Parts: sequence; C-alpha cells; structure tokens
Amino acid sequence: MNLLHGDAVVRASLILTLLTGCSASDSHGQAPGAAIECVPAATPTSATGYALQPFCAPKDPGKGNVWFAASGEVLALTGYAFPPASDADAAFVDGWEVHFDRLLTTIDAITLSENPDQQKGTQLGTGKLVARVNGPWAVDLSRSDASYLMGKGGGNELAVPIAALNNQNQNGGNAFATDGTRYAFGFDLITANDSAQNVNLDADALADYEEMTQNGCAVLYVGSASFKGDPEVDGCVTEASRAWPKTVNFRLCFKSPASYLNCQNPDNDPAEPISGSEDHQRGIAFLSNSSVIAQVTVHTDHPFWDSVLHGSPAHFDQYAARAIRAGDSALVTLEDTQGVDYTAYTDTRGEPVEWRYCIEPPTDVHPKLAGAMRFDPHGVPASDNDAAEGLRDYADFATYNQSTQGHLNSDGLCYVKRNYASPN
Repeated sequence: MNLLHGDAVVRASLILTLLTGCSASDSHGQAPGAAIECVPAATPTSATGYALQPFCAPKDPGKGNVWFAASGEVLALTGYAFPPASDADAAFVDGWEVHFDRLLTTIDAITLSENPDQQKGTQLGTGKLVARVNGPWAVDLSRSDASYLMGKGGGNELAVPIAALNNQNQNGGNAFATDGTRYAFGFDLITANDSAQNVNLDADALADYEEMTQNGCAVLYVGSASFKGDPEVDGCVTEASRAWPKTVNFRLCFKSPASYLNCQNPDNDPAEPISGSEDHQRGIAFLSNSSVIAQVTVHTDHPFWDSVLHGSPAHFDQYAARAIRAGDSALVTLEDTQGVDYTAYTDTRGEPVEWRYCIEPPTDVHPKLAGAMRFDPHGVPASDNDAAEGLRDYADFATYNQSTQGHLNSDGLCYVKRNYASPN
C-alpha cells in the first residue's frame, strides 16, 4: 500500500473541500464555508492493478456541524454466532453460523432538507434541500479500525467517517441552526463504479469491487456459513438437509440501487414521532456545543428474512439448498436462486424445502412458520416476467428485502425509493 503523494493529495483535498465540507478537529467548530482539512488515506490496488479514486478521511468538524459515517453494525464485523450467546442476540434460527469476509457498498448523495415533518402520513415529503454531499464512497462495512467512531448501535460497533459539512451549501452557505430545528436526512446506495473514492477497501476487496462494477452490484455480500445446529434438537436436522453441504461460501450480488429518504432518528428519543406508526422522530438536530453524527447504517439480516415484514427471522437454508458443490467446497450466489418460486421453494433437485428451527424463532413479527418453505410477500405483487410489476422469483424477493436495509443511526427507518425495476 502506498500513501497518496503530490497531485493525489491535492486532488483528494480539493474533492472534499468542494463537496464535503469536512474540517479540522476543532471543538470550537468551523465557520460556514471555512477551508477543509482531512487526512489522506492509503490507496491500494488489486492484484490486477485495479484501483479507485483517492479518499481523504474527514476529521471532526466541531460544534454546529455534522460528521457523516457508515456502519454495518457489530454484526457486519463479528457475524452471527450459533448458538447465540443469549436469547437477545441475533441469530439464524435454522442453525447456521454466518460470517462476512466483505460487505461492500457505495454511498452517495447525502442530503439535508428543511421540514422533515412536512407530511404526517408519509416520510416522502420534505421542505427544500439545504445541503448535499456527493461521493461516491466505496466502503467495506466488514472492516474495523481503531480510528473509526463508536457506532450508534452500542457494543463494539464501529463506524467509518466518510464526510462532513460545516454549512448549508445548497442554501447560500448559511450555518446550520442549533435551536432544535431538525433537518431531513437522506442518502443513496448506488451501483458500484470506478469514480468512487476508496474509503477502506484493501486489495482483496478491490478485486470484488471491480467485479461489482462489471456486474452492476449495489451491495455485495462475501462470506461463509457453517451449520452448527444441534442434531438432538427436535426438527433441527431434516432428511433433506442431511444432503446439504455443512459449510457454504456465498457471494450475493444485489443489483438494487436505492434512495433512503427523510429517515427517522433514534437520537431524537424520547421525543414523540409525528405519526403513531413511526418509531422515532424524523431528522437531525444540530448541536451548539459539538458536532452531530449522522450514521448511514446498513442492516445485514434483511436478505435472509422469511417475509417482507420488517424484522422477520433470518434463515440460511434457502441458500444452502441451492448451493453448488465443487470438490470439498460449496458456493451459492443470488443467481442460483433465480427462477425459484419463493412461494414453493425447492432445492437443486427440485424437491420441496421445509422450514426448520434449531432455536425457537422470535414471534413478535409473525408466528412460527411450519411445513413447506413459502416466503410471504404480504401483498407485494408477483409477476411472471416483469420485475417492475412484481416479484418473479426468490432472487427478486431477497433483493426486495435487501433494498430496505438502509437506516439512520442504527435503526431509524427511511422512506425507500427503489431505483431499479421493482414493485413499490
């Protein structure tokens, strides 16, 4: 790895000066429009020489300003253990231990707008745009570093800083209000592209990112799952599952660019949300005595849900049942689930797959499922061949769930605008 030198440093600093407003670590804050200071990051290349654009890591912009970060929560770093250490820990209910080697995505178009409460019944409407930060930023959410911020979800979660702002750059360069005024927050996850700044991708991640650009992926999961369920638990091992590989590598490419708009913010608690159907008050309120952190959070469990209801239990059997063996290893991709009926799921032999449980699933979202595996779309329409009209197969179903994984500050829900062919 080589540090940026000469023109690369100037270019990286200029990019952030014009676009992000990141500033020196200054407890007194930066005056609106002040010059930006950032720390040039290493710019690795892949084994084939592929590289992205240089990145300059923003420092704390100080009071009255905002620091943007990104996190896949602690589960992107540690994976999902099985059995879980406690009943409260997230786990795959069918007995799989899942770990991520890489969780790659590209963040862009972070926006702040006036009046997040403009429309009570929907998060879609806001007031005028007052600030915008353009990346794009290529991020590996499975990586951690001592220089990262503490994540909003608690525990050992870390969040990598990607940008900062010290003025309303779409509203005359005005300072942000620090009187309790809230600004609507939004961001995009976009298709991987060569113009992205390399926030923290190493050589191996760059090789995967180059593949993402070629295949049109917005999010790429790379990792492995190992079956750790106890065969003594009733129903934990079925006849069908005995034939499946016990360890499955996965490469799940989701071609699902999306905008996440007017997000709810847990940092506003205990303030009451404008709508009783929402969990948290919307938007970001700036602070007069420090910077405020706005964390783009990507939840890792969404592509594994058994229904489209938010927070449904996670399963891996549907991927294991479609894995392709190659010698002593097995691999599954999202493409291996294309053409598979999500309402009557089958394995590679065309045999029905049944729901199984190695621990009792949570039932706060829906009752425990039984019998043949059927993924419940809960009213999301189906289609034979038009992805814009409905879900065609399991790959579409998983992508529909995955596309809802963007949040603010851990679990603040956003309005999801899918920027690919999909039912809304």
